[in-house]
Amino acid sequence: MATARLSAATWSLSAVAAGALVVGCSASVSMGNSEPTMSAGKLATIVAEKLAATTGQPKPDITCPEELAGKVGNTTRCTLTADDGSTLGVTVTVSSVDGEEINFDIKADDTASPAAS
Repeated sequence: MATARLSAATWSLSAVAAGALVVGCSASVSMGNSEPTMSAGKLATIVAEKLAATTGQPKPDITCPEELAGKVGNTTRCTLTADDGSTLGVTVTVSSVDGEEINFDIKADDTASPAAS
């Protein structure tokens, strides 16, 4: 009888996707003339740290394509890439802004996309 096993990467994505994970967090950022912004690199680092802390899994590989403007309701989409190349979308939404601090929620998609062949 064959037994199906999840790879470590698939297990990690499953752990993140379970229950459409929603995590709230905040970070201080640089302020320009009008609203604070967070660089794409800093955002990716914070999202990875929060997902790892919430799921108890190792810190995932997260990439974010653009900076996050600190205006309530603004969103950006980041991507979690597993070791096997499969991906999971992660939506970051600004929930509040307090001076230079941007507070945001992180919501992982329900299902992962398989690795490209």
